[in-house]
Amino acid sequence: MASTSQAHFKRDAPAGSQGRHPPLRILFLHSRPKQVERCLQELDKVHFTVSAEIVGTPEQFSERLGSHTYDLVVAEYAIPACRETQALELLRSSKRQIPMIFVGGALQRESVAELITRGAYDCIEMDHIGHLPVAIRRALDEKTLREERDRAEIGLRHSEARYRALAGNLSYGICRCSLDGKFLEVNEAMVKMLGYASKQELLAVNLAGDLLEDPDKRAQLLGQPDSQGSIAPIEIEWKRKDGTTLKVRLSGQEVLGEQGELDTFEVITEDVTKQRQLEDHLRQLAARDPLTGLANYRHLAEVLDMEIKRSERTGREFAVLLFDLDGLKKINDGYGHLTGSHALCRVADVLSFCRDIDTAARYGGDEFAVVLPETGAEAANQAAERISHSIANDGMRPELSVSIGVAVYPRDGERIEALLRAADVAMYAMKAKKHELLYDQK
Repeated sequence: MASTSQAHFKRDAPAGSQGRHPPLRILFLHSRPKQVERCLQELDKVHFTVSAEIVGTPEQFSERLGSHTYDLVVAEYAIPACRETQALELLRSSKRQIPMIFVGGALQRESVAELITRGAYDCIEMDHIGHLPVAIRRALDEKTLREERDRAEIGLRHSEARYRALAGNLSYGICRCSLDGKFLEVNEAMVKMLGYASKQELLAVNLAGDLLEDPDKRAQLLGQPDSQGSIAPIEIEWKRKDGTTLKVRLSGQEVLGEQGELDTFEVITEDVTKQRQLEDHLRQLAARDPLTGLANYRHLAEVLDMEIKRSERTGREFAVLLFDLDGLKKINDGYGHLTGSHALCRVADVLSFCRDIDTAARYGGDEFAVVLPETGAEAANQAAERISHSIANDGMRPELSVSIGVAVYPRDGERIEALLRAADVAMYAMKAKKHELLYDQK
């Protein structure tokens, strides 16, 4: 693609759907129009209506971000005109909260880990481009939740006029509290939210006392900046009358008496229980491998990034184990792909019994990883042997074996990509020794 050209695509909506959903606006930073066309074809298959633009240089990309609005960015991995992380840097500098997904040929896992830790939502190889619609749906769902949260925060700005306007509102609980947190007035929405039979019954309950008596929580309730200068809404758990837990977001203001003294507090309460449950569910979907239920590669990269930061603070080692299921192709050819998928799940079942602080993940097609916090080389090798023995002796057929690679931070690498590369090299060295042994036996 010429560096100054821009391409525009638009997919027509299915018959009868016009006007029902606005088109998905995608900006492609890509040098290969045919690969973009493949991406759009995959979106067509699941009935996405897409309005897409293609740019081929960082300058064009920056200009379009500054002058147009997009729902999503799809960037080519290792585009010739752009450094690997430059697209992320430009997106961050634009201050646009837009999910970015990388697509490309053979993606090096070490590079993928770096892109994800720097803010990429996902990375997809062209050979698996059928995963793109699922990744986009998840990215857009998370983006929608963030936008709803931001709108709610803006909507809960404090003013007495707004409090009066909301006093009869059925969506927000409104209350007036004494200085020690005792309810003086509540609206019907608050009564219903907390499951009480009447206002009088709720007025006898002190739910806000601990909140108002804690200086830090009270300051947060009133929208005052913390020691870092940031302002964050306060969310706490309250108990309904029946004992069930309610997650509420609170926004309050001080009410002064006739002499200018602090008299009472007025608090707006929003039930965010279902919203938080949905966010947790989406986070789990985004972090899990659909076949095995283990963490996916994206979550693995996040855990490794977190462990590196923790080790920098504590000075303690941690270990990464990589496992490759030997002979998966032979299992698929000899027993069928269903048995092959079951073999992967058998490995995952063994890995799921690691310690609570460990993270087991599906690293690739037939490869798995386990992160062992605060673990040195000797303990890591012992853990690898135990896992290998458990997999080989799970009592099922066909018998399974794995090749293992162990890497320890910071001895074997101080960055995610270096650490994974060291474990990968060790794992394939073990696999090569197995092949040599098998050849000698023949």
